[in-house]
Amino acid sequence: MSNGSSKTEACGQAVISAASESYTGRCSSSLSGLGGHYTLGLLQTPRSTADSTGGFSSGGAGLTPFRAAGSGGKEPPRSGRGESYLGDKSSCAENASAVNLTGGGSARSLNNACVGKVPFSTNRSIGRSHTPVTGYSVTSSSTASAHTAASVIVAVVEGRGLARGEVGMASIDLKNPEVILSQFADNTTYAKVITKLKILTPLEIIMPNTSCEAGNTTKLFALITEHFKNVTFTTVQRKYFNETKGLEYIEQLCASEFSTVFMEIQSKYYCLAAAAALLKYVEFIQNSIYAPKSLKVHFQGSEKTAMIDSSSAQNLELVTNNRDSRNGHTLFGVLNYTRTPGGSRRLRSNILEPLVDAETIKTRLDCVQEFLQDEELFFGLQAVISKFLDTEQLLSILVQIPKQDTVKTAESKISNIIYLKHTLELVEPLKAALRRCNTSLLRAYYNALEDRRFGIILEKITAVINDDTRYAKGCLSMRTQKCYAVKPNINEFLDIARRTYTEIVDDIAGMITQLAEKYNLPLKTSFSSVRGFFIQMNADCSALPNGKLPSEFTKVTKTRNTYSFTSADLIKMNERCQESLREIYHMTYLIVCKLLNEIYEHIHCLYKLSDIVSMLDMLLSFAHACTISDYVRPEFTDTLAIKQGWHPILEKIAMEKPVSNNAYLTEGSNFLIITGPNMSGKSTYIKQIALCQIMAQIGSYVPAEYCSFRIAEQIFTRIGMDDDIETNASTFMKEMKEITYIIQNANDKSLIIIDELGRGTSAEEGIGICYAACEYLLNLKAFTLFATHFLELCHMDALYPNVENYHFEVQHVRSSAGKEKITYTYTLSKGYTEEKNYGLKAAEVSSLPPSIILDAKAITNHIAKQILHRQRTTPEMMKHRAVYHLAMRLVQTARNSRLDSDSLQIYLKGLKKKYTASCPASERSDEQH
Repeated sequence: MSNGSSKTEACGQAVISAASESYTGRCSSSLSGLGGHYTLGLLQTPRSTADSTGGFSSGGAGLTPFRAAGSGGKEPPRSGRGESYLGDKSSCAENASAVNLTGGGSARSLNNACVGKVPFSTNRSIGRSHTPVTGYSVTSSSTASAHTAASVIVAVVEGRGLARGEVGMASIDLKNPEVILSQFADNTTYAKVITKLKILTPLEIIMPNTSCEAGNTTKLFALITEHFKNVTFTTVQRKYFNETKGLEYIEQLCASEFSTVFMEIQSKYYCLAAAAALLKYVEFIQNSIYAPKSLKVHFQGSEKTAMIDSSSAQNLELVTNNRDSRNGHTLFGVLNYTRTPGGSRRLRSNILEPLVDAETIKTRLDCVQEFLQDEELFFGLQAVISKFLDTEQLLSILVQIPKQDTVKTAESKISNIIYLKHTLELVEPLKAALRRCNTSLLRAYYNALEDRRFGIILEKITAVINDDTRYAKGCLSMRTQKCYAVKPNINEFLDIARRTYTEIVDDIAGMITQLAEKYNLPLKTSFSSVRGFFIQMNADCSALPNGKLPSEFTKVTKTRNTYSFTSADLIKMNERCQESLREIYHMTYLIVCKLLNEIYEHIHCLYKLSDIVSMLDMLLSFAHACTISDYVRPEFTDTLAIKQGWHPILEKIAMEKPVSNNAYLTEGSNFLIITGPNMSGKSTYIKQIALCQIMAQIGSYVPAEYCSFRIAEQIFTRIGMDDDIETNASTFMKEMKEITYIIQNANDKSLIIIDELGRGTSAEEGIGICYAACEYLLNLKAFTLFATHFLELCHMDALYPNVENYHFEVQHVRSSAGKEKITYTYTLSKGYTEEKNYGLKAAEVSSLPPSIILDAKAITNHIAKQILHRQRTTPEMMKHRAVYHLAMRLVQTARNSRLDSDSLQIYLKGLKKKYTASCPASERSDEQH
């Protein structure tokens, strides 16, 4: 280490003597360890003529194209993210030049990057492109901007031949050092792939070049490009999707705390292949590499969460409002009282992928309950959590190692060591807030914060960084914190540079004071990150001599009564200030890099801290939502029972409690047909049930007086839109695709919501399609709510005892003029609607001739009598239905009853009485006899 220190000082002297010189080169001191050659915290990849994969040559500044024989050893120029090539050496033998990867094609083909070869393109423009995220800083804890910019890159690969349909995915967020792997079998609709990608909201998708070869585009590629029109696509040679290389990457980069993932992914060849291509590509575009043993690697099995397809998420407005994407009237908006970006991200992902493990959900509910019962705990935790920055993003920056040092890199590293200090100083207050908690999860979090590594890292940081260095809002405040971050007497050249900087700043302030006295104007010193120091003045034009500023002042701008300007002398002093600042940043950067090397082995405890903070933030958000509205804790049984529940988003829109309604579905009554006029509340009601189910399964309380849920493994919705009323081929095909998807994927543990199926075709066809779909779904034990205008479906309860009919009541009010109008009560009642002819009622208040209306009524009554005669219920059907319902109630009682023996006896007598009343009169007399 002494050798490193002496060379650090040598670098410092060089910088002092040539302040304006760019310092893109590295100090020659190196540290060994962690699987690579380190230069004060920067991993330097040795140059080689060929990478083991055959496609890369690593050098000091980053990845370069493989230089084939005859290329003269020249490297192609770089711009933007880097113009480079991800292919084999033979394909680039003619010319080593490369294309710009951020160019016009929507699918950028790295394997066709040589001059004379045309990159693959789907003939649509890239929705967005990005630059490497290597120099950003964690600067805000605001959740408002948590999802404004996508930063996830995903690699997708599908098996070939007999393995087609087996899909592997790997993703990494450039702002969060976590690799998520998944592998699953999908059907020909690729619904799981599309759903997972929608949840990830990718910035870029990588696929093998074989998936889009000319004339042989795979269905998966076509579907993904169709659903993600604003996402950049990149094709990579299939050989980079290599499961062996993927496993090597994971072994090299996975932090020891997460090494159990190896047991899960050993035989998951496709997700490992996707990981290989992803990590190679990310290194390439970022011009940086992840340090060894630095990443959190997680295998995400689809069986651990409920599946909500993207269409259902859109129908229910889970995270995006259908009318205005910027509008917060969504389930996410209802529940989002998070204080950190990590908490906001966790809430969003949980809403889109609810839990299916009842014990995990109950553990979360216990935490929410404790927060609601203990105000001191709630407000104490909320106060601490709100001070955390984006811990995940901070961790991502700390584990990334740039291949090239720049002023921006230096400034970023200094900022982030300050953010790290700020974060670690919050561990003790967080522990103190959790000290009195009782629930198992909160106690586990408290114990996790006892990790000695938090104290070790903070101790090493405070040995180098000033105690009073803090995260500060405002560019000048933060600039000052970075300048004086390192303690004095650690590097004498740094101390000299800082004194010089202080003198320059003082001179600027003094010069502006002199100018104010000279011209008798109320001048003040201001600062911005773009302009540096400048002069501001609040004054009216009438206060100025001749209504103008003195000619000495230049670059004048005016906003209302505020003038902003500078002078030639101030511009020169700003340049001197910047030179001094560069010296300070460079020397501070060297010290910070050395510090990072010392704390690096302990830094993985931040993964644990990040997880704790985001989860606590989300649970506090759930508790906060309960304080605003009267939500109740859900229970989990084999029944969906909601007493006086209401629509959570509608409550937020209306600013008052909507009309409440009940819901009851069991294994014996698992199919509800809901009827009623237009605008009576059918669609709102069935959406409300799905939203309450999702809220329960993420660990939130639910808008109801009482509620019990059966865990749903899948939630499907088919919601009729306004344009569905029109009879047109496109609407009808959309309906058919949606119902086909539900039928193909639904199982006994699904919750199915269907609204207005069959409205895109003729009444006869619509009824036939609805009837057939209902009969298919009735063979499942799924809970289904089916809202319809086809009253013919209501007679299915005569054939299927597990069908129940409900309707929304309306009232008829006669005006003083004698005209009748409908008043909506939005109240759900048993049975099907008696408003059979609300189309005729609408015609009556129109200008149609009375004779036409009378004829329409007569024809309608005649048709209705014919249908009723064919569907009349026989006594045998009635008895069969009564027996069925009695049997199901007895089974349900045996499973879930908590009644004592006397109460149980009373309940059973009530069941017998109800059964007897449900039987036909002849059957009742026989049984009584």
